[in-house]
Amino acid sequence: MIKLSCAAIVATLALFGASPAIAADAVVVRHANTPPGLILQGVTVAAGAKMLYLSGQLAAPIDPAKKIAPADLTIADFGDTRTQTISVFTKIKALLAAQGFAMQDVIKLTVFVAGDPKLGGKMDFAGMNDAFKMFFGTAENPNTVARSTVQVAALAGPAFLVEIEATAAK
Repeated sequence: MIKLSCAAIVATLALFGASPAIAADAVVVRHANTPPGLILQGVTVAAGAKMLYLSGQLAAPIDPAKKIAPADLTIADFGDTRTQTISVFTKIKALLAAQGFAMQDVIKLTVFVAGDPKLGGKMDFAGMNDAFKMFFGTAENPNTVARSTVQVAALAGPAFLVEIEATAAK
């Protein structure tokens, strides 16, 4: 197997009259599962790509104007797993934009899901995936990501059901 650096690919393309812009697409290579699925098998990122690593993000309260002491917030104040996942992805989308990235640039997610008391302490994997599909594999963002999803005993507070770390590259 021959391995070429990004610079070697650009030089080879230039030699044959191809546009170096084509090589820019090779900065991030998404490796689909076989058969194709909701998430990727993995991602290759070429040296020199601009990377952004976001810390774990938690949901915002459904009603931010509601005045409740942080210690008194409940799951109802943040919503179920699906609702919290939508809130987290909305927050991630804004954080990415503030750094010049977009959801299409996300390559890896680590999703921590706490057990939902309404489900006997089991994580709502279906609810999380339902929200995930609103942000990945869509008309607005046809890309998907490499992802790990794990159930955890608890998150930063008892009202949180979802925390997501994101890595973006371009």
